[in-house]
Amino acid sequence: MKKIFWVIFLLQAAGAGMSAQEVPFHKGVQFTNWFQEQDAHHVQFTKYTKKDFEQVRSLGCDVVRLPINLHFMTGGAPDYRIDTLFYYFLDQVVDWSEDLGMYLILDNHTFDPSGNTSPDIGEVLNKVWQQMAAHYRNRSSLIMYEVLNEPHGISDELWNGIQEGVIRTIRQEDTVHAIIVGPAGWNSYRHLDSLPAYEDDHLIYTFHFYDPFLFTHQGATWTNPSMQNLAHVPFPYAADSMPSLPDDLKGTWVESAYNNYNHTGTESYVRQELDIAVAFQQSRQVPLYCGEFGVYMKNSKNTDRVRWYGIVRQYLEAHGIPWTMWDYHGGFGLFVKGGNDMFEHDLNIPLLEALGFNVPEQTPYVRKADSTGFMIYTDHIAPGVYSLSYGTGQYDLYSRAYPNNGVFCLKWEEAVQYNALSFDFRPDKDLSRLRQEGYALDLIVRSGIPGHKFDLRFLDTKTEDPGDHPWRMNYTLDEQKFPADGRWHHLHIPLTAFVEGGAWDNGWYEPEGKFDWTEIDQFQIVNEYDIFNGNGSLFFDNIHVTNQDTARVYVIPVFAPPGEPVTGDPDVIRIFPNPVRDYLFIESTRGGALTFRLMDVYGQVLLRSSFRDKTEVCLSGLKRGLYFVKVEGEDNLNLVKRIMKI
Repeated sequence: MKKIFWVIFLLQAAGAGMSAQEVPFHKGVQFTNWFQEQDAHHVQFTKYTKKDFEQVRSLGCDVVRLPINLHFMTGGAPDYRIDTLFYYFLDQVVDWSEDLGMYLILDNHTFDPSGNTSPDIGEVLNKVWQQMAAHYRNRSSLIMYEVLNEPHGISDELWNGIQEGVIRTIRQEDTVHAIIVGPAGWNSYRHLDSLPAYEDDHLIYTFHFYDPFLFTHQGATWTNPSMQNLAHVPFPYAADSMPSLPDDLKGTWVESAYNNYNHTGTESYVRQELDIAVAFQQSRQVPLYCGEFGVYMKNSKNTDRVRWYGIVRQYLEAHGIPWTMWDYHGGFGLFVKGGNDMFEHDLNIPLLEALGFNVPEQTPYVRKADSTGFMIYTDHIAPGVYSLSYGTGQYDLYSRAYPNNGVFCLKWEEAVQYNALSFDFRPDKDLSRLRQEGYALDLIVRSGIPGHKFDLRFLDTKTEDPGDHPWRMNYTLDEQKFPADGRWHHLHIPLTAFVEGGAWDNGWYEPEGKFDWTEIDQFQIVNEYDIFNGNGSLFFDNIHVTNQDTARVYVIPVFAPPGEPVTGDPDVIRIFPNPVRDYLFIESTRGGALTFRLMDVYGQVLLRSSFRDKTEVCLSGLKRGLYFVKVEGEDNLNLVKRIMKI
């Protein structure tokens, strides 16, 4: 009940608008490379959890900026309909933020640093933001919309007009939530004055700050030209500490910046540049927020990096300008370089202090041998496991093609030779004890590729020893292990059955008996034998390491290659309406006993009943989001349909 009153209060407060210069949050971080994927089916949702939000909140943050490749979360032109799977994921993040009382900025980060912003981008912006505003208009004022990250290569006048149109589009659906607007020129503070006085009293203006760029982006590969070879530029400038300019940067704009660094690489210059944003705030009397600032850690000295952050943070706060640093985990983040990015062990304490964050206790991390089994994939990639899949093959982390259990399975197709589904363990694992105690790799697998043959393998770590390499332990699967019949098959493969297979390390190395089960870096599924030939698919479900050989293969319709029949007839079942508010109706024309199950996205059964011709299901007690209806009957009927509760 308290939460209901809190949400009502926030909605009322938001509807009243903001007074000049007022921004309701103060400081925060950004959860990058989470929703910045090519589509919703590649989002590794478990990369962050509610616990991460709780930990960030404990640092003193009251806001998270969430970069989203929003345009990629749609079906593309011409309609740009947002994928309901994306809503399912994002709705949970919104829930976490509201539960914790943290602001959440939905940042449209559909952004390509190598390409100019299209003059026609208004078409897609209006379509996606109309849908987003309609979907989130009834959520609390903790949720905010950011139109587009860093528009560039487009004139101020053209961009300002496009942004004004998007504001109007959002307001047609949602008059409650704050909209964050920024200038062209990469959201540069130097372009703030080019922004018009938009006729909306519930806007927050934003800018980004990365000056002096020579210092903040040394080591960056995405700049033009690449600054990968530039390292150890000091801050502040010190002539005797300046590195020589790499040859590949001579004759470029970087050389000019290098020659002028004695002027720009100073504390006074940083404050002078920030004064441009301060002057805009004071003259316009509008809410202003620094959406990004940071120093890339790869080639910068930590002491200099920490000093820069402290100067920028203190100057922003002295002038009442809230901020979100780029990023949290990542090359600009809060964790020490080369660590495991673990909250309890790897935070960069001097950096936290410079940013005015609370400093949690840190303890050394000691890896111990795993003593229990663990999941790698079941409906989602497991927390602590990260996708590093590579190659041209297509994969879907959330395939609805008749999963063995739960609501999703992992689909892989069109992979060429040596492509791999790769799962990185962070931190690395010690499987030596599990191997000694008889544990196995357990999975459910399905193939529609006649003559299939591929490898499962573990990779150990590559140390600094020049004689060490990422050694492999392999297990080969082919039609002798399970048939290519389009049905699910259960495999229980003892870890002792894996055979050492050498290493690739810029060249091939034959096995030397050096594989180390105490230092496991990755698990991989590899197209070692070029099995796909452009056709067919492999499916995987419930991949885990366990000592229990009890997995059940459910009788479901065959997901067959083209031209082969699928058993069961889903056309005899009608499920409506979709989206649904309070009541869902299921009708059958087939006769006979049927079983209905309503499941959440994790596969947990929420409702279950039996019926014959039709049934009515009350959903009024469920929160909005994505659910799955499963109807089973005789003659191998198995129908699963995705529904949206609104």
